[in-house]
Amino acid sequence: MQVFSRFCTFLLTVCVAGSACAAEPSLELDIGSTQQLLTRTELLAKPEARAIDVPNDVAYHRSMHYQALPMSVLLHDMPADANVQFTATDGFVANIPAKLLLGAGQPWLAIETDGQAWPPLKADGPNAGPFYLVWLAPEKGHVSQEQWPYQIGKISLVLPLESRYPQIQPDSKAANVLRGLHVYTANCSSCHPINGGGDAAVGPDLAVPHSPTEYFRRAYLRALVRDPASVRNWSQRVMPSFSTDVLSDTQLDDLLAYLKQMSKQRK
Repeated sequence: MQVFSRFCTFLLTVCVAGSACAAEPSLELDIGSTQQLLTRTELLAKPEARAIDVPNDVAYHRSMHYQALPMSVLLHDMPADANVQFTATDGFVANIPAKLLLGAGQPWLAIETDGQAWPPLKADGPNAGPFYLVWLAPEKGHVSQEQWPYQIGKISLVLPLESRYPQIQPDSKAANVLRGLHVYTANCSSCHPINGGGDAAVGPDLAVPHSPTEYFRRAYLRALVRDPASVRNWSQRVMPSFSTDVLSDTQLDDLLAYLKQMSKQRK
């Protein structure tokens, strides 16, 4: 009886230990010739990992302290003209040029440790873990707030969004419309597709079945971008505000010109 009891205890211990190992957060990397699944422990064990302080954290809106790894460690063989895709577990997808990740903005991969869980982003909600792209000098790289993806599950090398989804390219060659395309890819494409093209599906398509330039008066559409809650608000709203510090008035004008053009090209 004692032998059987000890055997059952042993099996329970193995099962619990196995579950713990299986549950450890892992990051999938698909960077050119590098295809890996790295656990949190493996990432934190790299000699370049260290503690950092992020003074103006975009997700938490305050100073934050993290254990982190320089992105250059993961992107060491990345060509400067490449495009890097960060896929979050909630469906958010950020496509960031490698030249930005290898530039002056100082990007780091923040890693949530087993002994110190990060706070929730909203009351009773999830946090930014287990992996979060943060920047120590975002102003030097002109980093958009949408280029701080959190809850990252996968980092991969992909072609630029415009190459993979030609339907997002405007027929017009007007300078403001082309600038608007770049505003869209940097700030909107992480949540919104357009004309059925894009990686993310967190927010609605910005052209199909109708463009917001068609069903919003211009003043209200501008207000929606600047402060979504001032136009429509509900408990599940996730769209952030885009202040003039993040998106200038000229950039917003360019974005609206692009959206208006894309409403004429609806597929």
